[in-house]
Amino acid sequence: MESSQTICHEIDTSTLPNSPANNAQCDRMMKEKEVVRSLTALAQGIRLQVFRALVESGQAGMTPSMLADRLSMPASSLSFHLKELLNSGLVSHVREHRNLIYRAEYSTMNELLAYLSANCCAGESCSLDSAQLRCE
Repeated sequence: MESSQTICHEIDTSTLPNSPANNAQCDRMMKEKEVVRSLTALAQGIRLQVFRALVESGQAGMTPSMLADRLSMPASSLSFHLKELLNSGLVSHVREHRNLIYRAEYSTMNELLAYLSANCCAGESCSLDSAQLRCE
């Protein structure tokens, strides 16, 4: 599977016939790669706790020291986990004065939820309304 994803990235599409099937397959595989990266980041307990804390903090976000205090963890460990969440696209950061403020990327989280729940319940109405799953 990884080799087919790499091929999609390396193909010069200007030399190929414009095939919707080929384009759709490459788009789907790139999406799956992003989903796997996000799920891999969340599959570790501490990173899941960090991400949930950032989701709960809303747009205000949190500084690393606030997160370290809240989760009772050393700053060096937190730094490693924040880097992994940044690389996954689930978290972003901005510099405000002397502080870095980390925030959950709700758009990425919502895309992940949409991907995971697409075509759920065999086309039947699910018990959760999709509006309930969205964060702003």
